[in-house]
Amino acid sequence: MACGCGDSDFNGEWWQFPPLRNALVAALIAGAAWGLYLGGWISAQMETVLYWVAIPIGGWIWVREGIEDLLRERVIGIEILMLAATIGAGLLGLWEEAAALVVLYAAAEGVEELTFTRTRHAIRALLDLAPKEAHLVRDGEMVTVPAHQLEPGDRFRVLPGESVPTDGVILEGESSLDESAVTGESMPVDKEPGDKVFAASINGPGALLVKATSTFADNTLSRIIHLVEEAQDQKGRAQQWMERFGRRYSPLVLLASLLMLGAPWVFDLDVYLWSERAVVLLVAAAPCALVISLPIAMSAGIAGAGKRGILIKGGAHLEHLGEIHTIAFDKTGTLTHGRPAVTNVMAIEDDEATLLARAAGLERFSEHPLARAVLQAAERRGIEPAPAEKTHALTGAGIEGRIDGALWYLGKPELFEQRGIDLSPWLEDIQRWQDEAKTVVLVGSEDGKIHGILAMQDTLRENAPQVIGALHAMGIRTVMLTGDNPATAQLIAAQLGMDDVRAGLKPDEKVTAVQELLRDGPVLMVGDGVNDAPALAAATCGVAMGAAGSDAAIEAADIALMADDLAKLLEALQLGRKARRVSRENIVFALVVLAILIPAGVSGMISIAMAVIAHEGSELLAVANGLRAGRIRLARQDSR
Repeated sequence: MACGCGDSDFNGEWWQFPPLRNALVAALIAGAAWGLYLGGWISAQMETVLYWVAIPIGGWIWVREGIEDLLRERVIGIEILMLAATIGAGLLGLWEEAAALVVLYAAAEGVEELTFTRTRHAIRALLDLAPKEAHLVRDGEMVTVPAHQLEPGDRFRVLPGESVPTDGVILEGESSLDESAVTGESMPVDKEPGDKVFAASINGPGALLVKATSTFADNTLSRIIHLVEEAQDQKGRAQQWMERFGRRYSPLVLLASLLMLGAPWVFDLDVYLWSERAVVLLVAAAPCALVISLPIAMSAGIAGAGKRGILIKGGAHLEHLGEIHTIAFDKTGTLTHGRPAVTNVMAIEDDEATLLARAAGLERFSEHPLARAVLQAAERRGIEPAPAEKTHALTGAGIEGRIDGALWYLGKPELFEQRGIDLSPWLEDIQRWQDEAKTVVLVGSEDGKIHGILAMQDTLRENAPQVIGALHAMGIRTVMLTGDNPATAQLIAAQLGMDDVRAGLKPDEKVTAVQELLRDGPVLMVGDGVNDAPALAAATCGVAMGAAGSDAAIEAADIALMADDLAKLLEALQLGRKARRVSRENIVFALVVLAILIPAGVSGMISIAMAVIAHEGSELLAVANGLRAGRIRLARQDSR
């Protein structure tokens, strides 16, 4: 039913849009004819001639499309109903009504198509945030070149306040960047050498030297726009059903109108009266508002999500978001940060600063996740690692090395017990931390003394408890599916207040768990989009978190949250529910309009003009209401 007039790239003023331009010209001609005749300046014949001029101008685009659909797809669409009504009104000598029908229908169709076009352009406009030029570095010199000339491996500078031209990795410099165009996250993100940056991010106070990792045409922002545009073309089940209904319903309306035309010849009725009613029926029963009710809401919802850094890959997935009552979460990297952090420091022989300095010195060149946790703890406190020599790993136990000539150890309690060191003074603390699912390491020296104890744990995301609480307030059941040990999983689940937890699961067992949950209704699975790919695929809808810059995560999931922010899930659910609610409102409204207009038209209670105004008015109201699906107001949880 949409115009499909070949102006999908149109981005000018509304009155320049071909369908609306034609409708406007036709309206001016028809309006002039009516006004001049009323004023006595032209004859009735001249008025009719002007209507003959206005009708082809206003109807050219939609009539052509209706005939093309009829010939190419053998489909009797709404355009054919309107064409038949126009011809019928003309044959009855009602040229004023025929012109009004053509003008109002053309205007309503033009508004609808322009709305779709601008909804698509709303996401494409994000490209304008990326700069058109880049400061390319060649042989130590900075040269300004068009951004589209950048190739992977090129080095470019981003000065304070400028936007990043394409994706890359920071080589030099530190700054904070506003990545809202890509991730939807409003808070600036601190960046340093080795960190990724994305096209259209706005640089803060520091100058950066960046190595490009993608071309301008293939950067993260361009991929987002491409995926959203593809998603807007993918139809959900309800929309597909509605289109099938329209293809069967429209021919029935045409048949009913033809039967009304034939009724006077069979039952000796007033031919003119029933011919007029047949024309009114064509207009009154045309399902414009009904057919447009779903696609406009889905398109607006997907575009609104894209601008928030939420990629929804089609109307079906947006529909699913509105139906979800169970969400299954992977634990590591989803509910938690996915990396251990030092949570407790107990200094015994020395102060905490000295203890952390020695621990960081021993771990300085280790790539183990626990080593990084120790180094980050020291860095956060501004502590320099102590110079350590001859460090080497003790497989499965810890690490040893020399500091100031003495041999030092860092490792599990078992490492020290094997060396005959009495840990009884600290066993209560060690056991308490281990019961809290924390990893405990000790720092000791070759003289047999324990100098301190560190406890580490994969920490919860700061806003995870608030998000889980908000989901419960929405009536959604939350389940944790994790491969971690049951004790750790139960502790995390209890801290979050989750409804259920299933731990120690292998990838195939996660799939089985999702299938069991599906027995109670649609299930949303939230994971990293790669390791949890089988479970994401098994769920009604799979969501990948923190997908910015990750092709694999974006491709694996039905929905990708570009920001590494759990609160984005709430926005996605809110959009899904609103799109579903708005669609239902439109459907009910359209059915009520049809239920009123059809009997009124058949009984002769309304004229052709009244039917046209009511019909096109209802279509415009459906469009206006559908646009609300892309706008939500959500109290975001602070994720800092």
